[in-house]
Amino acid sequence: MSNLLIVALNGSPKKDGNTFFMLDRALDTCRSLGADTVMLQCREAMKELRNKFCINCESPCTAKCARGNSFENALNLLRRADGLIIGSPVYFGTVSGQLKAFWDKTRSLRTDKSLLNVPGGALAVGGSRFGGQETTIRAIHDLMLVQGMLVVGDGYGEDDCGHQGAAAQRPAEEDENGINRTIILAKRVFEVAQATRGIRRRGVGR
Repeated sequence: MSNLLIVALNGSPKKDGNTFFMLDRALDTCRSLGADTVMLQCREAMKELRNKFCINCESPCTAKCARGNSFENALNLLRRADGLIIGSPVYFGTVSGQLKAFWDKTRSLRTDKSLLNVPGGALAVGGSRFGGQETTIRAIHDLMLVQGMLVVGDGYGEDDCGHQGAAAQRPAEEDENGINRTIILAKRVFEVAQATRGIRRRGVGR
């Protein structure tokens, strides 16, 4: 049996900023547990798209806007994912525009049920301790639920039951609590991905 694939989706416009740091720690944890991991940058995945925003040009969606470009590669990667950890900086109390634009263009994955029963965890980084992280995390949960994903929080049997997800204050590398919650979240995503492997669909591209 092949290793689990855990994908981190970086919704920040910054390729290597605070959100990247947190997601990278999450992937380090998943690798230590035996998973294969990939970091997916929303901004980079959409750079070849002529129109970066979904205009609902067809229903059901066949992702014709993604044919032969970097976004097609991103969709195919998500089709293979056994677990997903989505991170975003806080923008006006919710997710970044880059993450929302990216997710709006994943309608074809919903058509294929490609993310059905894929466990997902969320993390957010704000400019202050109480800077909208929880509302951003809950917004990410909503994105996951509409895809039929299994939403998990930052709880783990050897730690505690957790909360909605991992919340950090920038600079993230100095936030020990945020880093610890990110590690716990990653362990939970891996654990649930392992336990639910048999109930995931294998759609086109998997």
